Amino acid sequence: MPAPLRRFILQWGDLGGQWGVNRSVAQIQALLYVSEQPMHAEQIADILGIARSNVSNSLRELQSWRLIQRVPIAGDRRDHFTAETDVWEMAMRIAAVRKQREIDPAISTLTICLEESRAGAKISDQQHARLERLLEFTRTMDRWYVQMLKVPTGTLHKLVRMGDRVVGMLGIGKK
Repeated sequence: MPAPLRRFILQWGDLGGQWGVNRSVAQIQALLYVSEQPMHAEQIADILGIARSNVSNSLRELQSWRLIQRVPIAGDRRDHFTAETDVWEMAMRIAAVRKQREIDPAISTLTICLEESRAGAKISDQQHARLERLLEFTRTMDRWYVQMLKVPTGTLHKLVRMGDRVVGMLGIGKK
């Protein structure tokens, strides 16, 4: 494997670890992302030096995130896999899973905490206010996420690229 691709795969694995994703899962996703041909589990295990059982578990996790898909290869009974290569689609799928695993439970927990506080649980007014602000912020981000799902990818890309111009027009960050 060429050095730049190996470096990318290793770095992506490190980043995955920092994002709370198993290093092997991230490395496999990176390998499939740069691969021009579908790969089977044995190839992945050999290239990355990862145990076959770890590859199988990681492939299942990546499929659950919809970041890879199984593809049939004529004349080969093994499962082969390819990765989603549209960066915006990958980001949206990752965001959807993160929302489900992190944002939705946070909103639920904060709501329950505030209900308990209103029902007489002993927390200070300041603590209650902080929880309310955090819940409002989290709900606002959740609403924003849901709105962004409705925006076509091309338009979303333009909106993100406009960010620098908007900040410049508002004079934010200038001394």
